Amino acid sequence: MAKSKITPIGDRVLVKHIEEKEQVRGGIIIPDAAKEKPQEAEVIALGTGKKDESGKTQAFEVKVGDRVLISKYGGTEVKIDDEKFTLVREDDILGIIR
Repeated sequence: MAKSKITPIGDRVLVKHIEEKEQVRGGIIIPDAAKEKPQEAEVIALGTGKKDESGKTQAFEVKVGDRVLISKYGGTEVKIDDEKFTLVREDDILGIIR
């Protein structure tokens, strides 16, 4: 599990995409530029939590280390020490992979 220098705030979750191995279709290697952004990711860090109307912090439904599916175009990509991460809102997480 990766350790990060970023601590998300609010209902944000820091994830690291799980890269697929090089795709080959019909003997043709698909270049990185043509590959779709992977939707499977590992949760690296959780934010401080979303607050409800009464000011109580709501618990996250995911935890550090979970493998999750995230929406294809959600989040903000960040690069730290040559590693790419994405900050997403918990609402952009579609499900947990078991």
